[in-house]
Amino acid sequence: MSWDLKEALLHTSRQIQTARDQLSDLDAALGDGDHGMSMARSFAAVERELTATDSTDQADLLELVGNTVLNAVGGAMGPLFGSAFLSSAKALRSTAAEASSPERTAAAITAAAAAIQKRGKAEVGDKTMVDAIVPAAQAAATAAKEVGATSASVLRAAAEAAAAGAERTKDLVARIGRASRLGERTLGHQDPGATSITLALESLAAAAGAPVGQPILTLN
Repeated sequence: MSWDLKEALLHTSRQIQTARDQLSDLDAALGDGDHGMSMARSFAAVERELTATDSTDQADLLELVGNTVLNAVGGAMGPLFGSAFLSSAKALRSTAAEASSPERTAAAITAAAAAIQKRGKAEVGDKTMVDAIVPAAQAAATAAKEVGATSASVLRAAAEAAAAGAERTKDLVARIGRASRLGERTLGHQDPGATSITLALESLAAAAGAPVGQPILTLN
């Protein structure tokens, strides 16, 4: 991860705040409609903390984001997103020093996926953020092995896979969490958590210089 992670995380924080209403609209069809507000509140706090820190260490920055999200909001999203960032930080610290930047980026995404699955007890097909982050991790690992790979190309591959996974949640019936109580009525609705994961990866990819062609949300 040789790019400016701090600026990328700041960009991601602002994009998530901008998407507040759209994320809440998605959640209103499946839950209590507060997902966008919770995400925006969390990442407003992240933006403040990132702006205040002088650190440029990538693992430290990811850890800062993780702890901030954990402390900023309750519910399910705080622990899930917080654990993802904290596990990414741990992965960077444990990755071999000789590993390439693309490999380190893929390792961070893979660790985030494992943390979300462990914390949320969900599998692909349950109509959760796992449906976006697991394909993203798989795509990142593959992209990191390609000739000429960069962190940017890894992030773009991850974002595109996440977007496809989020899109597929429209055809799924929720099997876990609050939305599962709605049963068949969840068909046709895109999962807000999977959308948030995709938005975060797309924002990171754009900040790294590899924007996706068709973003999952249209933001002003």
